[in-house]
Amino acid sequence: MNQQERTLGQAVDDGRGAETTRDEPGHIVAAHPMPVPLPVGAQSRGRRRLRMAVVVLAVLGAAGGGGFYWWKQSHPALPVGIAFGNGRVEADEIDIDTKFAGRIAELHADIGDMVKAGQVVARMDTRDIQQSLKKSQAQVSQAERAIEEANANLVQARTQQTLAAQEMDRAQTLIKNGWTTQETVDQRKQALDGANAGLAAAEAKVAEAEHARQASQHDAQFYTVNINDNDLVAPRDGPIQYRIANIGEVLPAGGKVFTMLDIGYVYMDLYLPTQEAGRVKLGADARILLDAYPNTPIPAKVSFIASQSQFTPKTVETQSERDRLVFRIRVRIDPDRSKAHADAVRSGLPGVAYIRWNPSVAWPANLQGSP
Repeated sequence: MNQQERTLGQAVDDGRGAETTRDEPGHIVAAHPMPVPLPVGAQSRGRRRLRMAVVVLAVLGAAGGGGFYWWKQSHPALPVGIAFGNGRVEADEIDIDTKFAGRIAELHADIGDMVKAGQVVARMDTRDIQQSLKKSQAQVSQAERAIEEANANLVQARTQQTLAAQEMDRAQTLIKNGWTTQETVDQRKQALDGANAGLAAAEAKVAEAEHARQASQHDAQFYTVNINDNDLVAPRDGPIQYRIANIGEVLPAGGKVFTMLDIGYVYMDLYLPTQEAGRVKLGADARILLDAYPNTPIPAKVSFIASQSQFTPKTVETQSERDRLVFRIRVRIDPDRSKAHADAVRSGLPGVAYIRWNPSVAWPANLQGSP
């Protein structure tokens, strides 16, 4: 075929919804996909999903707005003169440890028990110390008998010394009249000197026996103290937080048996920027609102103000970062109040502490607490 033929726009349907054109017979040069309409069901599902997303966003927005409104109503703006900061209520933890190495013989408390100061919570095995105590007590009895014997010897020595002194006096009187010899006087003098030495020795024996008794008594008291120290007692009022060891376990000196909370020292640490912390004074009135008791303000007092500021999260010296300088401040709840509500003390409860650094400012209604 000599004639060039170009058939432009000739459509050939290939059966798959695509349009092709030919420039020569039997040669396809281009293909243009035809738009395929979506099923009616898929279009309706897409519209339903869009409507659902709009509804969900509307509900979330309404809930957020309502929550913000409630928060604003329940947390009115604080007057100037009151600072606040987040923190957690803490109580001092006290470890109840052993003084000596030994085996736990008895446990008289467990986790969660409320104990009183001086209450015995555990006892160590003290059979070996008790035997040493009995030995010292026997030595005390022996020393007392030695004292009795030394006192008897002392009486005898005094009697002999008295007799020797009387004979010496007679000999000196007789020799003046020539009725005795000098030899007799010398003998009486030697006898008197011996009696004096015997008396001094008897007195020393008594003192030695008394010192031996005192030493034995001190040993007995020492073992008694050790036995008493093997009774582990609670140093403060508070609940048992942890039990670390059990009956029959052998612990080294300083081995931990219990950890308790001191409900007489309950506090919250908060951090205030330099501008507010500089106005806070020791003893300033404070209030604590716990998340668990949002409508019960707890009166407290400022008991500690850090003498040095700290940076969060790192040390920065630039002018623009000075607002990141904060001071740690501790507000402490009155010990009597803490003890009166010992069953409600929970270490680690989150909350907010409010400090009134200006005494002339009145507390808002939601922070009014009993004095």
